[in-house]
Amino acid sequence: MTGDAAPRRPALPERTLASRLIVVARAQAAEDYDRVLDELIEAGIRSIELTLTTPRTFDRLPVLLERYGAVADLGIGTVTSTDDLARAIDAGAHYVVTPITSPTLVKKAADAGMPIVPGGLTPTELFSSWSGGASAVKIFPAGQVGPGYVADLRGPFPDIMVVPSGGVDLDGARAWLNAGAVAVSVGGPLLGDAFRGGDLASLRRRAEAFVAVCARAEP
Repeated sequence: MTGDAAPRRPALPERTLASRLIVVARAQAAEDYDRVLDELIEAGIRSIELTLTTPRTFDRLPVLLERYGAVADLGIGTVTSTDDLARAIDAGAHYVVTPITSPTLVKKAADAGMPIVPGGLTPTELFSSWSGGASAVKIFPAGQVGPGYVADLRGPFPDIMVVPSGGVDLDGARAWLNAGAVAVSVGGPLLGDAFRGGDLASLRRRAEAFVAVCARAEP
């Protein structure tokens, strides 16, 4: 009697894996993306999650892919329905992220060859997504557990690939990557007030600091 076949598992995009840093861009309006993404790309950011909580993100995505897609991975985040997933696939997103544990979304994404990073916190939630074919699993909210959680998960699930999200600051990024996270997902601690008219030079300095830490962190 043979065991279950291994699930299809689309790999995360190479630039995301190489940079080990996903920046979560949650803007007030899709038209606000460009000025911030310009600075992020110039600072060396190579993976950006555009969230569906920003109105008209899907409408803006073709323009952003044309402008930045040759140098950075653009994912769609806050995907919570099969309709959202289908639109992300059709629009050419490089990956999708969801804050929830949904076997249906994971299977549909994997079957379509779309890298997906679903959220969860408990071992049951995270393993459910991983065993279903997730490209990696998002520990959310990461601040509730801490970097030591990677070792805890790797005990029963030695191959699981994790991406912490939620309150990950510069020191946290270093700690999570050193603990074995495949990447970190960062929002407010890097973006600050950039989407509210904040100083773009300060944004670039913060982004450069995160890029440097993620490049230097030892797995």
